[in-house]
Amino acid sequence: MSRYNGHIVLSEIGQIGQDKLSNAKVLVVGAGGLGCPILQYLTAAGVGTIGVIDFDVVELSNLQRQVLFGKSSLGKNKAIAAKERLEDLNESIQINAYAERLTHQNAINLFENYDIIVDGSDNFETRYLVNDACLITNKPLVFGAIYKFEGQVSVFNYNNGPSYRCLFPNPPKQGSVPNCSDIGVLGVLPGIIGSMQANEVLKIILGIGDVLSGKVWYYNALTLQNSILKINKSEEIIQSVLKIKDNFDKTNIAFNCESEIKTAFIEDLLTSENVQFIDVRDAIEQPKIKGLEVINIPLSQLENNLHQLDSEKTKALFCQSGIRSKQAAQMLQEHKVQNCFSIVEGASKINNKIKEHLK
Repeated sequence: MSRYNGHIVLSEIGQIGQDKLSNAKVLVVGAGGLGCPILQYLTAAGVGTIGVIDFDVVELSNLQRQVLFGKSSLGKNKAIAAKERLEDLNESIQINAYAERLTHQNAINLFENYDIIVDGSDNFETRYLVNDACLITNKPLVFGAIYKFEGQVSVFNYNNGPSYRCLFPNPPKQGSVPNCSDIGVLGVLPGIIGSMQANEVLKIILGIGDVLSGKVWYYNALTLQNSILKINKSEEIIQSVLKIKDNFDKTNIAFNCESEIKTAFIEDLLTSENVQFIDVRDAIEQPKIKGLEVINIPLSQLENNLHQLDSEKTKALFCQSGIRSKQAAQMLQEHKVQNCFSIVEGASKINNKIKEHLK
């Protein structure tokens, strides 16, 4: 009663509403800029079971906006670090940490254990995966996205409403849209957008207010202008996703309309022979990666340095986050260079994986 008095005295919530929150199960995908405020406010509100899935580790550059973490969190898996902080915030609820990557193989089973899914991811592959898994499991999806000084929030698949694909049927070309690591983001923006996502989750659980279903809310942090646009539902698009329900774990339909760019995980490449690792970051960004032989060819110079590539080896390209390495892989494919892969993880993640591999 004391902890949740601020809710209970509200006539729109009361003890009945607080009990609804206590019985609810919410999964948050990503414990980054958006995930941190989402997790904080759902935990403080008393949502009874909260899951968080994230394979990434906390880095110093995250602390500018990922407010759950501090210096003591550096190097820890984000899901586990978030669980530790959240249990200190509210010890009376259940926090489930999944220190793994969300994939087509685990999404369905994971989503079925929760009532609401909240997307705090920062890449299009995951957004389309989350959307499609929510459609198949019939779970409402609370969506948020940020870009420099702007953000957007919506609720998809709620009460037979539109899905994310109804707004964006096909993803952009791989590597065409940079993420926060590449282009930057105002530190407080994910706090604003993530808090709005948490607000939508609470409205859905409590059955109050006007849920952002069939609408997307846009916000500009520089001008404080905001607007709400309507989304039309496309039954044809939704049915196209539901058709692959039985084979969901064997397919990846997120990028089936785009030219294929081969990607690989660092774990697979470290155990392979005859791999040439190529860092396509600019020279100023290229601290050495211990334990790995690397050649440095910035993306802007790659086309003029094809002679440095070993035709007998698999070419594994990487950058800070994976955006430029995909562009580099596509460039090499256009030059008919064989066996090229863009490493999914960025340089810092590669460093961590190599440390684990060398142990």
